[in-house]
Amino acid sequence: MEQTYVEVGVGPVSFAEVVAVSRDDAGVRLGVDALTAIDRARKVVDELAASPTPVYGVSTGFGALATRHIALEQRTQLQRSLVRSHAAGSGPEVEREVVRALMLLRLSTLATGHTGVRRQTAELLAALLTHGITPVVREHGSLGCSGDLAPLAHCALALMGEGEVRDRADNLVPAADALAAAGLEPVELAEKEGLALINGTDGMLGMLVLAITDLRRLLRTADIAAAMSVEAQLGTDRVFAAELQALRPHPGQAAAAANLVALLAESGVVASHRGTPESGTQCNRVQDAYSLRCSPQVHGAARDTVEHAATVADRELASAVDNPVVLPEEGRLESNGNFHGAPVGYVLDFLAIAAADVASISERRTDRFLDKARNHGLPPFLADDPGVDSGHMIAQYTQAAIVSELKRLAVPASVDSIPSSAMQEDHVSMGWSAARKLRRAVDGLTRVVAIEVLTAARALDLRSPLEPAPATGAVVRRLRDAGIAGPGPDRHLSPEIETAVSLVQSGAVLAAAESVIGELR
Repeated sequence: MEQTYVEVGVGPVSFAEVVAVSRDDAGVRLGVDALTAIDRARKVVDELAASPTPVYGVSTGFGALATRHIALEQRTQLQRSLVRSHAAGSGPEVEREVVRALMLLRLSTLATGHTGVRRQTAELLAALLTHGITPVVREHGSLGCSGDLAPLAHCALALMGEGEVRDRADNLVPAADALAAAGLEPVELAEKEGLALINGTDGMLGMLVLAITDLRRLLRTADIAAAMSVEAQLGTDRVFAAELQALRPHPGQAAAAANLVALLAESGVVASHRGTPESGTQCNRVQDAYSLRCSPQVHGAARDTVEHAATVADRELASAVDNPVVLPEEGRLESNGNFHGAPVGYVLDFLAIAAADVASISERRTDRFLDKARNHGLPPFLADDPGVDSGHMIAQYTQAAIVSELKRLAVPASVDSIPSSAMQEDHVSMGWSAARKLRRAVDGLTRVVAIEVLTAARALDLRSPLEPAPATGAVVRRLRDAGIAGPGPDRHLSPEIETAVSLVQSGAVLAAAESVIGELR
């Protein structure tokens, strides 16, 4: 298959471009405008490097060592030492998609023409992405201030032909060997380049963009799960009416409620217990439990949180994060604090709270299926022969364990700060840590929603001969087509849960519903 490319210019990359490079292995090219901007900024750095006046980042040490003026003959060593010493990560390898995202976002900042790197350095970073060479980045090491220093330093190390990388086939090889195999030459970093390569919020921002992408899909899938639960628990769809939602005009709530209405349209199960004035009958249940009735309010609040986070991410994508920054029009470098990760760290933490709460209400809806006192005529635990069979009893345990962990992950990282660099960096964001725990939270939410879909599908089958709505029925069929059998005696449940997780994660559950009613909001 021919490789697709993302062109990086002086403007921001989009969410779709981040996903294309990080997850779909798109190659990367620098636009003509970016190369022009890079050359212009480099000219400023070269002029300042030749000046006898010390300039931070060009002819001085770094951080608390910035008071030392570095002689011309030592500046190449200064850049090498900076990268080598800052590549101090520890722990498990960071996921390939995260590393590719942070590399792309660092390249995007380089392309703005405010960092002062040479074009060959930026082009080598683009080439690594194109050739599928992924530096090994360790999980621990970033405080989210002065950027994601350690993770980015591991990437800069690979540009120098040092350290370890994963090649396109995921083999662990020395960086020098991977570069040679791709026909690439390592770069000898010049003044300012080492600092420009490591001083950004790119790791936490990359994880934020990927999390928002996943959560937008997951929240629509959570609406599907909620609709299936409302339907199979003989709940009412009247509470989701647009005129009721308009009384509290949060956009996310309106979208979630509209999705539930569309998903439950033409449901034979809902129609079976809906009283009407014309028939002279009345449903004997006055109100559904909160976990059913308030699904749009909770899912909607999460949606609005995601969109707030997306606004922050868009602003960050449009930023040139480095210190010092080159101001080419004025021919100077200026120190600044734009590398501080607080804006990104806050929303990463906020999203972890939203993920935990959506998972919590999903687990509560699932639990109602299993209690014969609350499931309106279904067998205990949806078991085939209760007592002999346990049905989905322990699937709910799995949900509960994950939800409990999600609550712990919702504790914010960004409220913490440990001073570093001899008190020069005395307040840090911990944004990288917030991003790492959000990735775990998104995975946990995926699993909780998948178990609700799995359980609700079983319950809908048990409502037969009543027919589910066309949209929810399509989801049930998608599970069955994937090898998840309908109700029956107990069987090994873990593989079915993992299949359901895969269907939720891939978007297959969402696609099944949307194939019937069109795109959900």
